Amino acid sequence: PSLAKAQKNESTSRGSGVIITSKGHIATSRHVVAGASTILVSVKGDKKTYKAELVSEDQDSDLALLKFVNLPKAFKVLKLADSRKLRVGDVVLAIGNPFGYTHTVTRGIISAKERSIGSGPYDNFLQTDALIHPGNSGGPLVNSDAQIVGINTAVSENGLGIGFAIPSRHVKSVMIDLLKHGKVIR
Repeated sequence: PSLAKAQKNESTSRGSGVIITSKGHIATSRHVVAGASTILVSVKGDKKTYKAELVSEDQDSDLALLKFVNLPKAFKVLKLADSRKLRVGDVVLAIGNPFGYTHTVTRGIISAKERSIGSGPYDNFLQTDALIHPGNSGGPLVNSDAQIVGINTAVSENGLGIGFAIPSRHVKSVMIDLLKHGKVIR
């Protein structure tokens, strides 16, 4: 889904997310919702906007778990694939809302695995040449079977066409902990 957050000073920013449970939980990047006083969600194919709340977040992995305030209806849930099975050269799609253009898809390949970009203690990213821009953060990186292999999170400051995603294996581990314990157990 497309996410918009309003901060206390009434500014608005946009990002992306992906519905991961039938109960209306949404995975996104923590930096997409950081400091939000209100989180609004729009879903492709639905002209309505829904409120969501922050369930929990993990600063170290830059992941956040949201939930619809009132689950409006059943939405399709994408399956999390095992990112360890990815190979360099595999085709992937980055889905998101770059620059406010909602529900955009870009195509690329996995360029590298286990890439360190100096972001913290859990620095182990998938690198892709699928275009990722501001607004794509929090959206899914999917394989050719429409399964989530990562959560889009960053772009290289040094070059166009170098994007990074948190591998789905790590996303799954963090989301399970956030759902069960409200925090990541390390």
